[in-house]
Order: sequence, then structure tokens, then C-alpha cells
Amino acid sequence: MLTRTSPVLSDGTKVADLIYPSSREVQMRVLSDREIYELEMEKIFGKIWVLLGHESEIPNSGDFMVRDLGSDSVIVARGKQGEVFVTLNVCPHRGMRISTADCGNTQIHKCIYHGWAFRPNGDFIGSPVERECMHGKMLPKEELGLKKARVQLYGGLVFATWNIDGPSFDEFLGDAKWYYDMLFCRSDKGMEVLGPPQRFIVNANWKTAGEQSAADGFHTLTLHRWLGEVGNYAKKGEGETTADLSPEMYGVEISSPHGHALRCIDLARKIKRLTGLDPAELTVQQKLEALPPAGMTRDMVEQLANNLSDDQLQVLTSMPPQVGGMFPNILFGFVYIPQPDGTVVGSMTLHAYVPQGPDKLEFVNWIFAEKDAPPELRDKMLKQTIQLFGTSGMVEQDDSDTWPHMTLAAKGAMGRKSTLKYQACFETGAPEGWPGPGIVNEGFTKDDTQWHWWLYWHELMTASDEEKES
Repeated sequence: MLTRTSPVLSDGTKVADLIYPSSREVQMRVLSDREIYELEMEKIFGKIWVLLGHESEIPNSGDFMVRDLGSDSVIVARGKQGEVFVTLNVCPHRGMRISTADCGNTQIHKCIYHGWAFRPNGDFIGSPVERECMHGKMLPKEELGLKKARVQLYGGLVFATWNIDGPSFDEFLGDAKWYYDMLFCRSDKGMEVLGPPQRFIVNANWKTAGEQSAADGFHTLTLHRWLGEVGNYAKKGEGETTADLSPEMYGVEISSPHGHALRCIDLARKIKRLTGLDPAELTVQQKLEALPPAGMTRDMVEQLANNLSDDQLQVLTSMPPQVGGMFPNILFGFVYIPQPDGTVVGSMTLHAYVPQGPDKLEFVNWIFAEKDAPPELRDKMLKQTIQLFGTSGMVEQDDSDTWPHMTLAAKGAMGRKSTLKYQACFETGAPEGWPGPGIVNEGFTKDDTQWHWWLYWHELMTASDEEKES
């Protein structure tokens, strides 16, 4: 457990008092306050594991990309032995950014200001006119390198943290890893990006998107109502189109004490609609062949048994995780997109909502495919995902319109005193025989996953600086 303290804002408000546990409410000022934002950069993004990208973006020795780890620019670089390094993009000499490019390839990162040079792992090489020793003699070269972050690769995803002696990445994921493995670690060769990520700026606080990514399914009924009305997504009932998406709101939801969340959605309806087969009469293997996981072909299904347990395969063929998030700012979607010919194309996408200030975030969207997916499937996945979940996708146009309004409302004299409410609570528990770990509930989607997201935010924000995250 973390030792609790209570940072106090300049107006005398304790951060601990911004959340009301008994009524499951959060003061809206957290969505706009600069002091709170600065604390988040230290207590959240400065302490926990943060997603920076995917290793397939830097496949070769010397490849690098520049990303943000909280409020700090970092260089993510590939070393000669294939290692991935993350270093602070700040020259220790006079504070200039080492790299002013978004990406590239080099074995020497050289500061344009005074020419100090560094290896991809951040080690200091030297300064110009070596005989004059312009880096001085007060500190050894070993102490003049770039600040190094701790790095973890997971399913090819690159995570880093400044908390060098803190918990492991597996400890951070906790029980949620059991489910994430079904998405990111299911195949023999793993995933790769389909080109560089899409990126755009939204004038909103990062938490407006972050808390939604904690498996908020309910907003789909209204904000994305068109999904039940338009084209291949239209729901048909008794000869007429109906926009009722409520059947999609039933399933299993997994919460985490670390704010991670997953929505597991019933696969039986899709199997029955697409194949005409009765899922109740099919084995696990037959279900996988009838409707392979999103992004996989029938030829790839046999790989699943190499990487997943029988219990995981049972969940993958009954209530597979399809949408959800990783705390603090990641949303993932492994969804089935219907086609005009009655088939489906899987979409594998990952969003990060990167803080850029109390009222600005950068929306970063990666699109993935399995490395051995056939070219024609990769092309369809890329096109379909861009149309739906890309920076100009139909779904994202809905979501990114709400977040700025919430941020603006949180700036008002009265609005900032209003509260976000998470009072729709599960009363069910896990389905009978559910094999997976975590805080599991079944039924119509509720607010529990998002509320656990806020509880972990609160835990980190009120933790003593002397204590390490547990």
C-alpha cells in the first residue's frame, strides 16, 4: 500500500478532498486545474509505467523516435544488440533538446548547441575539440550521459518509467495481464504497426479521454447511436431499422485496483449471425475456426494454443475482451467490423492520450496487424480502422467533440464545483464458472471500471513522495 499524504492546492483545497468515496463523485475542477496537472506529471506520469510506442516503429539498429513521457520529451532508440533504450531528450550541458526531429536513424545523438554527443543508450561520448576537454574535469564521463528511464517491452509495446526501483511491469498490470495476454501475446510472431501512428491535438484535459478509456460502454448508446442506424452497422428488427444498441451493453467487465479495465462482449450473437451455427453446440476449436479473433485468419488460429491457456481460450471464444484501457491514458480496441458481404474484418487499434497541458492532449493512434497476417487482410484492416477509429474516424469524431466541452465546463466558477458521478454500480459478481482473475462483474455495463480508475488516480495523487508505488 501507498502511504497517504494530502497535497494542498494554493486555495487551501486538499487533493484528497477532490474525490468523494462514499457517493462515488469527483470534483470537475480536476479536469482543468493547472496545479493538479503539475502534480499529475510528478505523481502519476513520473512514477508509473507509461506507453511510448511499439518496437516495430524502430526495427533497425540506430532507429529512434521522440515521444513524451508525461511532460518530458524522451528518445526511444534501438541499440546495436537490438535493445530498446529510453532517455531524457535534454542535454545535460545546457538543457537543449538533443533531438529536434520526430524520428530517424543515427548511432550518435549530437546536441546542435555545443556538440555534446551521446550513444543510443544515452552514454556520453564527448564534446568537440577533445584536447580542450570542454566538458570539464569535475565530473567523469560516466556521469554526463542522458538520464535513463527503466524500459519494458510487452507484446512489442514499449513502456518506460522514471521509477527505477519501483514495482515491475507485471506487478503494475496485476490481474489484468491475464486478459491483455489474449490480445497482445496471442500469436507466435506478435504484432507490428501498419505505418507510423496518427497524431492530432485535442483542446481537452487528458483525463476526459483517460477516464472514458476505462471501459465506458454506456456512452455508445447515445454518442455513437449512429452505429445502430448506418450502413453495415445498422441493427435490423422486424423488417425495420432500429437504433437499439442495448444488447451490446451486456457482457462481462473487469476492473483493476490499478485502474486497468476491460469490456468482454458476448461472441455467441456474432457467431450465430455470421455463420448460422449454434455456439452452444460448438467446441472451443470450432468457435475459433467459425469466427477467428479480430485480426486473425483461420490459418493462424492454431497459434493460440501455443501462447494461451485453456481457460484463456475459453474466455476468448465466449466473452473476449474487445475494448478497454490501461491506466492512465491508453485505450485499445480489438473489434469486429461488419462488411457488406456479411463477413467481418478485425480491427486492432491502440490510442494514447498524451498530456500537453491542463487543457490540451495529443491523440496518438496506432493501427496493428499480426506479423504473419496476409497482405490483403492487412490492407483491409488499415482502411477500416482509419475510417472508424483513426484521427478522422467516425467514432473518434464523436468522442473528441465531448472532451473539450467537459474541459471548458470545468473552468467555470460553478462548473468546477460540480461533480462527475459514477453511481451506477454492479450488484452481480462474476458469471458462474468464470476462469479469469480480477474484479469481475457481468450484466449491463456500469460505472465500476471508471470508478476504479479514479480511485487509483486518487491513490497516486495522495501518496507520500517517500513511498514507492506498490
